[in-house]
Amino acid sequence: MNNNPFNGNFADKTRNLEPKKIFVKIIIAVVIIAILALLSTCWYTVDEKEQAVVMTFGKVTGTADAGINFKLPFGIQTVKKVAVNVYQKIEIGYRSDSSSAADYKTVETESRMITGDYNIVNIDFFVEYKVSDPVKYLFASESPELILKNLVQSQIRNVVGSSTVDSVLTDGKAEIQSQIKDLITEVLDDYDIGLILTDVKIQDSEPPTESVIEAFKAVETAKQGAETAINQAKAYENSELPKAQAQADKLIQNAEYLKQNRINEATKIVAKFNAMYEEYAKNPAITRTRMYYEMITETLPGVKLYIDTGDGSTQKLLPLENFVSAADAE
Repeated sequence: MNNNPFNGNFADKTRNLEPKKIFVKIIIAVVIIAILALLSTCWYTVDEKEQAVVMTFGKVTGTADAGINFKLPFGIQTVKKVAVNVYQKIEIGYRSDSSSAADYKTVETESRMITGDYNIVNIDFFVEYKVSDPVKYLFASESPELILKNLVQSQIRNVVGSSTVDSVLTDGKAEIQSQIKDLITEVLDDYDIGLILTDVKIQDSEPPTESVIEAFKAVETAKQGAETAINQAKAYENSELPKAQAQADKLIQNAEYLKQNRINEATKIVAKFNAMYEEYAKNPAITRTRMYYEMITETLPGVKLYIDTGDGSTQKLLPLENFVSAADAE
């Protein structure tokens, strides 16, 4: 039996300290949890395709890029993340199945339109856009995507309504796409809702009836045949032009040669005539007589000519052909 009074007092004190230690531990744990909870509300992460809009007491005070960022706790600052580096789409006239690109559903209320020459066509558009300003995207309008879709439909009908059915169905698609994109971009700049248009494409365009479809297919086939014939003609032209050019150059060179040859001959004749004239000028009577005899010989090649060398009392007749033969022999 323990009769020591200190043992009893120590046991009582120990029993009284245990609840206090437990309470302190609970307090410490609560404080740690509160601190962790506080820290968890002070930081946030932004994906590389996103941009965060930071608001202090509901007012925009800045933006944050991709990475880990910090903000004030207890709702003093709030963050809204917006996908800015993501291309988004609007489908006009059809709805595609996200699981299969080949499966889509036609929406005739959007696709059926009337052209400028009063023909009805079914035409589908694929529109691509992205967020250019996250602050304006969140607060400049209540529903920016709906505004953009209504704007796209309006401008599509405006351009298609001023185009011919041939251009819509065949060779005018590129120009129509360009006009629609320019008009939408211009109006979007005025609206300033934080969206930017990146692309507008005609997915499909066709007449509403099979007979008209076949007629336009025949027209398209004829146009392709015409383009093929034109290309073949150009190829033939490109192959024959060098040959013709070479032949032309050859003819020109030959003509230049003949021209020069004629000039040379004429120069020789002129020189010969000038030489004869000089001799004639020295003694006109002798030269005139010689020219006379030469003309008679050329005109009457069979005649025999005799030269009268008489001095008045005696006449001597000399045959001219002997002198000519002697001259030829020399």
